[in-house]
Formats: sequence, structure tokens, C-alpha cells
Amino acid sequence: ANARPGDAVILSGAIGDHGTAILTQRQGLELDGAIESDSAALHGLVETILSVTRGVRAMRDPTRGGLASTLNEIAAQSRAGIEIHERNIPLHEGVRGVCEVLGLDPLYVANEGKMVAIVPAETAAPVLAAMRSHPLGAEAAIIGAVTGRHPGMVTMRTAFGTTRIVDMLAGDQLPRIC
Repeated sequence: ANARPGDAVILSGAIGDHGTAILTQRQGLELDGAIESDSAALHGLVETILSVTRGVRAMRDPTRGGLASTLNEIAAQSRAGIEIHERNIPLHEGVRGVCEVLGLDPLYVANEGKMVAIVPAETAAPVLAAMRSHPLGAEAAIIGAVTGRHPGMVTMRTAFGTTRIVDMLAGDQLPRIC
């Protein structure tokens, strides 16, 4: 509940790897390249972030409901809006391909080794650099910002230049996997 307008939203790496890896195995889907689960303990990455700043507003792992649900929970609890940029969200090509073929939105696919960190804007660059110095944060990116507009909602600037509402996942996009 601590996110404040002006804060940066940082994602530790590509989304959807875990859920897509489990789904392709369960369904026996054959792919050109392997998609591997991102399952990992994040305590080392958290320690790396905290070595740079103790001013972290929020940290969450985007597991069930994926990135979209996690950001919606933070926005609702903080009574602030969150605006993200589709082009800034890391996504591996294999995951993108599976999601396109199956009609899934990668924003809602489970992750087991990723983290969202909300930090004040003035600490965003050093936090990002620290995250990228850690193996679990090598693909970290600033994906958006907390805003005073549309409290409790998440919006996304799409690759086409439009803006869409990113709702909380209603029901299960995929069967429970863990």
C-alpha cells in the first residue's frame, strides 16, 4: 500500500516463462526452442536491491495472475494508478509465440522467479543497475510509473500507441500449475 505517484515500476526480467513452460509440457507442445521455467529464490536479488536503497515502496512476485494481477493489487492497495509501457516489458520470443498461438495474454501468465519493485524515481536508475548486476535481474527494466491518475487502475501504453486498461485476472487463464 506504499506506492506513490512518481514512483518507478521495475520488473526483474522477462514474464511468462514459468507458466508457458508448464503449459507446453502438459499439452505436449513441440517447439523449436525450449522454454524453461524461471523458478528461482529471489532473496539474493532482494539483498542486492536493498544494498542500494532502503526506500523500496513495494516488492512483489508476479505469480498467480501474472504481472497484471500483481500491479492491480499494488494499485488498489496504494490507491494510485499505474501506467506501464508494453514495449518496455521483457518477453522472450518463445513465450510470445506460444501466447499468440494459444490466444493468451502474457501479462496474466504465471512467473516463479521474477519480481516487481516500486521505488522512488530518484532511486530507479541505481536500483535498475544493481538488479542488472545480479544474474536474476540481468533483463530488468523500468516498465512504467505510479501516477495520481485513475487511482486503483493499471493502464498500458501499447506497441501501437494506444492505451488500454489492464484488468485484474478474473478466474484462471490457465489451470493451477503449482
